[in-house]
Amino acid sequence: MTSARASTGARQGWGRLQVVVVAGSTSEGLLLAALPLLAVSVTTDPSSVSLVNMVGQAPWLLLSLFAGVLVDRVRRTTVLMLAYATQCCAAVALAIAGTAHGTSLPLLMIVAFVVTSSQVLSEGASGALLPQLVPVGDLPAANARLQVIDRGLVQFVVPPAAGALLAVSLSLPGGLACVMTVVAFVASRGIRAPVTVPAGRSHPFRDIAEGVRYLVAAPLLRAITVTVALGSFSTSATFTMLVLYSTEELHFGSVGYGALLACLAVGWIISSFVARRLIDRVGYSWALRISQGMAALTPLLVAIAPPWPVAVGAILVAQSAGTLIWNVCSQSTRQRFTPAALLGRVLTSHRALAWGLTPLGALMGGLVAEHWTLRGVWIVAAVVQTIGLLIVWRTMSARAFARTERYFPDA
Repeated sequence: MTSARASTGARQGWGRLQVVVVAGSTSEGLLLAALPLLAVSVTTDPSSVSLVNMVGQAPWLLLSLFAGVLVDRVRRTTVLMLAYATQCCAAVALAIAGTAHGTSLPLLMIVAFVVTSSQVLSEGASGALLPQLVPVGDLPAANARLQVIDRGLVQFVVPPAAGALLAVSLSLPGGLACVMTVVAFVASRGIRAPVTVPAGRSHPFRDIAEGVRYLVAAPLLRAITVTVALGSFSTSATFTMLVLYSTEELHFGSVGYGALLACLAVGWIISSFVARRLIDRVGYSWALRISQGMAALTPLLVAIAPPWPVAVGAILVAQSAGTLIWNVCSQSTRQRFTPAALLGRVLTSHRALAWGLTPLGALMGGLVAEHWTLRGVWIVAAVVQTIGLLIVWRTMSARAFARTERYFPDA
């Protein structure tokens, strides 16, 4: 009876977690799609535009490690609620500024920083909750589902909607984001999951060091983190300059830029239908190699492609399809091969080390575009991703996964 009740509670918790991710990601998508468009309305200087993205990415470096301690030391649903309460504040600020026509670069940087700070907390908490709600064998499918919800379905609708809403009123994206964040907050309260908060307490820096040591000491997890660091650096550079590429190369407006972002979502949706099948057929090793190969090829194609919207959109679809496969394998690998008591810290340590380079990538994108060419940003990204491909090919073999599985026989 107790086991059946726990199983029912886990299924209900998994359903509620999906509702949380739908609502929270819709809010996050509205805010993050509106920010670069608002920045371009204030200035078209590449360095200034990249500065908004750079500040917005800084929490992955500054806060991730402390967020991991919070996830492992506090009830994880409470961390989710804190994350969405924080995001609601950013949405309200943006809505008020839009109503008062008080949009400025400093305000946009503050909002970007707060939104990403809430994202650091919510993704750490949801990632640590997932293994408590679904069986280990279902992690790839569950991660693919969350990836599609987070970056696929909602962003297929949200980016064009953000552009359309801005065309009507500068306050609409922030107002709607506030409503969706409240929905995510309420849904978070209903998740029932086992409590993993340890009885003892130690110094936060000692807890942080324990999570980092585990991540760095595991060869497979370490190689994934290094590769993601290179990928986040290059992707941040290209994503930061995508709005300028859209306006200057493709001559798009805000709705056209949203359509490009929607192409990224299409790739995620398409890939979600084959990710689990691909992983089951070729294994984690080859799935990671294939996806990283696509990550190295697609920026080169953007750099050399003529300014044809259909061609660029197709390349972005392929790029995001490979990224979803990588993210599913990467996240599932950390969840499989990390003890539950350390999972929050390992997940956020990975993000701090891997995504901490995103502010530098955003800055690099602006500098390359300003002092070289806009397309040069994608050439640099292709070179960096190729280095990542060499790392994946050498370190993520099927034998490496087999060695790791011997230490986790239940994975």
